[in-house]
Amino acid sequence: MSKAIVFTEYGTPEVLRLSEVTAPEPGPGQVRIRVRAASVNPLDMKIRSGLMAGAIPARFPVVLGLDAAGVVDAVGEGAEAAVGDEVLGATAGGGYSEYALLEQPVTKPAALSWEVAASLVTVGRTAFRVLAQLGVREGQTLLVHGAGGSVGVIAAQLAVARGITVITTVGEHDIERVTALGVTAVRYGDGWVQRVRTAAPQGVDFVLDASGAGVLADSVALTGDSAHVITIADMSAAQHGVRFSDGSTDQSEEALPQLVELAADGMLTLPVWRTYPLEEAATAHADLEAHRNRGKAVLLP
Repeated sequence: MSKAIVFTEYGTPEVLRLSEVTAPEPGPGQVRIRVRAASVNPLDMKIRSGLMAGAIPARFPVVLGLDAAGVVDAVGEGAEAAVGDEVLGATAGGGYSEYALLEQPVTKPAALSWEVAASLVTVGRTAFRVLAQLGVREGQTLLVHGAGGSVGVIAAQLAVARGITVITTVGEHDIERVTALGVTAVRYGDGWVQRVRTAAPQGVDFVLDASGAGVLADSVALTGDSAHVITIADMSAAQHGVRFSDGSTDQSEEALPQLVELAADGMLTLPVWRTYPLEEAATAHADLEAHRNRGKAVLLP
């Protein structure tokens, strides 16, 4: 048996309950891990509340959790890991649990903490994907809205490492932290367009919107081409001729290993704001929905 956070109906964070469940058995290519850390992602809250019921219908009871890191304790046929290996990856069946299944486990370097290892998976792969979809290249200028958040901060760092000039819009409290990553940060809100023009007199070639803050029309005007703007957060994208990028598109297999290597080498920073014991998953959801966080929230089973 395994302790896990489950919910049996859509609702507020209070529907999350600590329960006893049967520990999952790994199928072909899968491994089972004793979870050391599980990341809390915005999609988890959308699934729990029912906002994603049309696209991701729940089969109750549901165990949430897209990403986890831990120690392999059972392997399925053809799995590329061995019992005792320390790994991270995307879960099959939920990571808010003492035991979880991983589809394509990636080795966790010793230099990478459990908390960062679990946090890196979904947001890192998303950042990697949207940069590839934009096609931004060395020498060009990228504007990232919402670089104080996890996807935005990773995308900004990946772009800098590729020789791209990065301008970001962030909250006042995030300017110093984000600037330290090698980007130019300006305050979001009224007047952001002029502040960006001042910071990037050479112009802006591409825009990544990770904020969903109603910035698409002005972003298209800045680049002069809606094809040069992409969002992961604004559902009005089609009204502006902008692409909405979600996880349904292919993700290259090399993305996560590259991200893990960069993070282990200290070339990629992902702030972990707070950790919670497994039984406080509802508190973690409430904190994130109230926008109290300044980085990733992580459960520690």
